[in-house]
Amino acid sequence: MNFDFSDELKMLRDQARRFLQERAPLKVVRRVLEGDAPYDKALWQAIAEMGWLGVAIPEEFGGAGLGYEGLCVLAEEFGAALAPVPFSSSVYLASEAILAAGSAAQKQRYLPKLVQGGLIGTFALAEGPGNPNPARVAAEVAGGKLSGRKLPVADGSIADLAVVVAKDAAGKISLYLVDLHGPGVRREVLKTVDPSRNQARLTFDDAPAEALGAAGGGWDLARRLLDRAAVMFAFEQVGGAQACLTMAKEFAMERYAFGRPIGSFQAIKHKLADVYIATELARSNAYYGAWAIATDAAELPLAAAAARVAATDAYHLAAKENIQTHGGMGFTWEGDCHLFYRRAKLLALAIGSAPYWKDRLIAELETRNAP
Repeated sequence: MNFDFSDELKMLRDQARRFLQERAPLKVVRRVLEGDAPYDKALWQAIAEMGWLGVAIPEEFGGAGLGYEGLCVLAEEFGAALAPVPFSSSVYLASEAILAAGSAAQKQRYLPKLVQGGLIGTFALAEGPGNPNPARVAAEVAGGKLSGRKLPVADGSIADLAVVVAKDAAGKISLYLVDLHGPGVRREVLKTVDPSRNQARLTFDDAPAEALGAAGGGWDLARRLLDRAAVMFAFEQVGGAQACLTMAKEFAMERYAFGRPIGSFQAIKHKLADVYIATELARSNAYYGAWAIATDAAELPLAAAAARVAATDAYHLAAKENIQTHGGMGFTWEGDCHLFYRRAKLLALAIGSAPYWKDRLIAELETRNAP
């Protein structure tokens, strides 16, 4: 079974890598981190013009129609660049939710705008610290009006449209579309470990809500969305881990101590070898996840959990060892190591913690291996 990407997708990867190296160097990430702007608007618009916001969206809705493998390729490059844009919120989650559950009218109304970048979407599930759990959903919709709060919501203070997980009048969980510029919506920016990626608290007080998908089917749909997003986030994490490994290796070859490059010392070699092994293991699991999405395989929940767990572990190790390899310089604000460490920590919690996905992995393996 061949999990590798096609030549066309490899060309897309090379194009994205060159574009991001030119338009999104780490000084752009630092500018957002240290400034007041929640994201780089110029970069976001340039990405939209490249057609990447709709890479997996069918052509009838203005997308490129390259499928989920194309989205995986882009995710890895965005992860390596630490691009300070709402790509994951708008593309992996909001657009996917509408594509999966929206009516024909909703798809025609929202997807072309999301593809063009004129509309930024987000996915509002969490209601405080904790992992995804239907029992923790307290937000309610009655008479087409949403009340409750969601936090943290990735890109919540800059998004125009939110896909919200809430209870309906019968107490069943459904999905709803909410205009975040409409009445009854209040937003507050949250401080997090990675200010280059916006997080917010959304409070709804009788905000108009439009049903998305079948009534009562919200949690099953949310689970499927999270499985797909887990694969995309895994590619982001693999991209970040690889960038850390490259950064640490280059420094180890250039930095001299006792008359020789520090990369020649066994302690440094072992650290970087461990990072390499973890990153390649995560990459293999991510490719398995990409295959599962592209083929709509029954193994997707298992592949998604495996990819998520391996990529989270690899990125944490790579970001940590990158700092250690740089020594005292790695801990300074002026150094770039902390930018990757921040992103590794943030992504590790983006759609559920590592223990949550490990439990999912164990559950899927038990189900698969049951007699």
